Amino acid sequence: MIKQYWAEEASGVSEVKGRLDTMEKKLDKIALGGGCHWCTEAVFQSLKGVGKVEQGFVASEGNNGSFSEAAVVYFDPKQIALVALIEIHLHTHSSSSGHSMRSKYRSAVYAYSEKQAIEAESTLAGLQLEFGGRLVTKVYPFKSFKPSEEQFKNYYFKNPKKPFCKSFINPKLRLLLRKFSGNVALEKIGGLSAETIACGK
Repeated sequence: MIKQYWAEEASGVSEVKGRLDTMEKKLDKIALGGGCHWCTEAVFQSLKGVGKVEQGFVASEGNNGSFSEAAVVYFDPKQIALVALIEIHLHTHSSSSGHSMRSKYRSAVYAYSEKQAIEAESTLAGLQLEFGGRLVTKVYPFKSFKPSEEQFKNYYFKNPKKPFCKSFINPKLRLLLRKFSGNVALEKIGGLSAETIACGK
């Protein structure tokens, strides 16, 4: 009986994993960096069409080969376009500020293909008009990813009442609700409620 139970459990886990793997294969992915990856993770977890967000550190090549805080965003291009993701990214971090912490918080779009890189470059050029200062965000080829430690993953949704979340992440979510409300999946922010975020509680 015990062997049969665990065999059934293993079969069930494999079936679920198989469905998740199939889902992920249907999603595109882009890596985005610019500010604290706890913030980046929370912003993109809150969007329609985003199936998964992996928080961690991304490295490119050459002078940008060091690991910098970022998040890998898995998305359904039929529900949310790459241009929308990049626009949201630019508005939710200091994309026109060349501050001294840029090695730790590289303002970047990490492309997984040449086609994606060309689209990202074109998008950045088109969105420049929305910003007063010159965008410092660059497009780099994605090379490698190092995930955050387990305790830091899904940080905002595990710790919404922590001072950091209230001070730094809630303002970004309020901006999402104000400027990109059509892209926000209210069911994802769930018990936090749009009202709570909007009130800054």
